[in-house]
Amino acid sequence: MKKVKKAVIPVAGLGTRLLPATKTQPKEMLPIVDKPAVQYVVEEAITSGIESILFVTGRGKRAIEDYFDYSVELEQELENRGKEELLDEIKKVGNLVPVYYVRQKSPRGLGDAVYQAREFVGEEPFALILADDIFVTPSPLLGEIMELYRQKPAIYLTVTPVPPQDVSSWGVIKGEKVGEALYRVEDLVEKPEKDKAPSSLAIVGRYVLTPSIFEAIERTPPGRGGEIQLTDAIKALLGREEVYALELRGKHFGVGDKVGYLKANIAFALEREDIGEEIKAFLREILQGEDR
Repeated sequence: MKKVKKAVIPVAGLGTRLLPATKTQPKEMLPIVDKPAVQYVVEEAITSGIESILFVTGRGKRAIEDYFDYSVELEQELENRGKEELLDEIKKVGNLVPVYYVRQKSPRGLGDAVYQAREFVGEEPFALILADDIFVTPSPLLGEIMELYRQKPAIYLTVTPVPPQDVSSWGVIKGEKVGEALYRVEDLVEKPEKDKAPSSLAIVGRYVLTPSIFEAIERTPPGRGGEIQLTDAIKALLGREEVYALELRGKHFGVGDKVGYLKANIAFALEREDIGEEIKAFLREILQGEDR
């Protein structure tokens, strides 16, 4: 049985919802407390058992490549200053996992971004990780669907309930519940109108896909906005392959917009032993001031 060893992380998006901060800096490099958002998803991949990662990049994303490289000058400076703890942290980033890069030359949608990974993936199953989605769960969400794949090879998605008024911003599934938090997917709709959505279960950020997805993407015409939607390509495989969706048990932070990004910073800061209490006191002070 084939093991999921490779992960693809598309990072070619322009980050327009976080402008002006993303004018000269990739949105994936914006810090959540003191680590770039992209490092959280890379660490989740490694904890889940991923052995190599491909970033699908675009123009203006060089900072991501530099970040996961060695920084000889910085490491030497930290060593000279005796900052061993920081030095170890910086070295760890460069040693996380073998990392590769390919460019998506034009922004033609998530389906097209995934298609750029076909040579890296070959004939193996692979994980797809969206860096805009960060999760706090009892165990790594990606690891859960990788284990499901090990038990029963199929395509796996992750989903979470969203308010009915928000379904038009998501890919949504129709599914039959076959386990405590597992659905057999019967249909997928990309950004449906509220009254036409098959459910309120929205697809979020983690997938296990099979190589057949590349042929499906080739046959998928551009959808809304002229983009090739991954949801449409997966839908085309229904009937040929089984597709399952695991419902999130934990917290989801969509850090691709300002509110989600700020929520993630606050939530992660509150969990830190070194600064959590100070942040709590600060928030209480603000809220008490509003009550006066």
